[in-house]
Amino acid sequence: MNIYSFKKKKLTINYLCDHLFSKMSEQEHILSQESKNLKKTTSERKWYALYTRPRAEKLVYQRLVEEGVETFLPLQKTYRMWNDRKKLVERPLLSSYIFVKTKKKYFPKVYRTNGVVKFVSFEGQPVSIPQNQIDNLRLLINSDAEIEVTFDKFAQGDNVEVINGSLIGLTGELIRIGSKNRVAVRIDRLDQNLILKIPKAFLKKL
Repeated sequence: MNIYSFKKKKLTINYLCDHLFSKMSEQEHILSQESKNLKKTTSERKWYALYTRPRAEKLVYQRLVEEGVETFLPLQKTYRMWNDRKKLVERPLLSSYIFVKTKKKYFPKVYRTNGVVKFVSFEGQPVSIPQNQIDNLRLLINSDAEIEVTFDKFAQGDNVEVINGSLIGLTGELIRIGSKNRVAVRIDRLDQNLILKIPKAFLKKL
C-alpha cells in the first residue's frame, strides 16, 4: 500500500468516526430534550375537581387558600327569602364541587384537607379538567345568565361559541330540549350539564 492510499484510507476512517460520533451526540441531545419535556409535562400544575362534604364547599375553599393552593369555587348569585324580604346570596354553582390547580405530588396535602371527600377520578386516578372548561365557568359566574344545572343526559350537539353578549368566548354544545334550542356546557367527569338560554344569533358554529 502506497502512502497516498494509506492517507486516503485514514481520512475515510476518521470521517466515518466523526460522522458516527456526531449522530450519537445528536441522538443523545434528542433523548435529553424528550426527557426534559416529559419531566416538564408531568410536573406542571393542572386543574382537578374535588368532591366535598355537603355544604362544605366554602370552608374547604378557605382552608385550601390558606394552605397556598390555587382554588376555584364557582359561586352563583341568587335571591332568597329571608324574614319576609329578598336577600342576595352566593351559593355554589355545582353543589359539593370545587377545583384546585396543583401538581400530583401535592395530592396528599389536598386530600388531607378537612371537608374533602375525594378527587374526581377515572379508573382510580384523579382526572384533570381542561383549562377551557374552567374558563367557561369563570365566564358564567361573571355574567347575568340564568343557569340551570341538570344531571340529565343529552345527545352530543353541534359545538358552538358565543360571539355576542356578556358570555363572549363561551364554548358549548347546541342541543334540543323539547322544541327549544339551548346551549349545554359540560364539565368532564362531573356528570352535570349547565344549560343556558342564549339567542341563536349570538352563536357561531365551530
